[in-house]
Parts: sequence; C-alpha cells; structure tokens
Amino acid sequence: MANDLPDPGTAPELFENILVRRVLAYFVDLIIISVVSSAALLVTLFVGLLTLGLGWLTIPIILPFSIFLYYTATLGSHRRATIGMQIFDIVLTPTAGAPLDGWKVLVHPFVFWVTIWIFWPLLFTGLFTRRRQLLHDLLTNTLMVRRAPMERHWAERS
Repeated sequence: MANDLPDPGTAPELFENILVRRVLAYFVDLIIISVVSSAALLVTLFVGLLTLGLGWLTIPIILPFSIFLYYTATLGSHRRATIGMQIFDIVLTPTAGAPLDGWKVLVHPFVFWVTIWIFWPLLFTGLFTRRRQLLHDLLTNTLMVRRAPMERHWAERS
C-alpha cells in the first residue's frame, strides 16, 4: 500500500459509511448498466433482423462490452467515479492527486465483476481491512473514499 494513502485513524471522515455507500452506488450503477445494455441489445436485435440473424452473433460480445465501456468511461474520467459513486460522494483513488493509470481503469472493473460472480464471499474483505478495501481494491492498489473530505484532506497535505 502506498504511504500517501489516507489512514482511517487520522482521517476517519474519508471512510464514513464507505461500504454502505459502495453497495448503494453499485445498485445505481446496476440500473444504469441495465439501461445501457438493454439499449445495446435492442440495437443488436434490430441489426440482426437486417442481417438475417448474422448480427445476433455479436450479442455475447456487445453486452459485456457495454458494461466494460461504462466502467472505463466513468472511472477513467477526471471524476474517477461511476455515476452511482458520484451520487453517493465516493471516489476511486490510487494515490494523492494522481490520476488513475490506464491499466487500473481497465483491471479494476474486470476484477470487481470476477469477484462478484465467482468469488463473491471475498467481497466481505472490506469488513476486515483497515481502509475498508475490497479484494479488487487490494489487487489494483486503489482505495475508495468519500470525495468531499478527500479533497479537503489532499489540500491540507499540500
């Protein structure tokens, strides 16, 4: 873990209800992803009709791609948060003031979905880590904190 990441002992406001906020943000993102995926599926179904069924072969590619695109577009933005995360005032951060690297934006959501669907009991790691990090946070060396207190925290450290 990087030394410049905040500590719950010295900045508890950064971690206030972070696991609850993450769960709620996930459900908001799940609704958005469902809408985006449904729209992509409708377009694919229409294209499939025009191509006499050939376009339907892309369905197994289009749906995961739309989920992946949502996460990379939102986490890779300057806000470093999905829409659900923005609503619940949380942000993904690797280090103080540093942008997310390209590989972290790509790997973080992928590892997240793998842990949900295959290793879902490992999601409980957040209950036992000091910074409330989940498995995919630990693997990508990232941290989820509240945005508003984080901005004050980084400003004080500058």
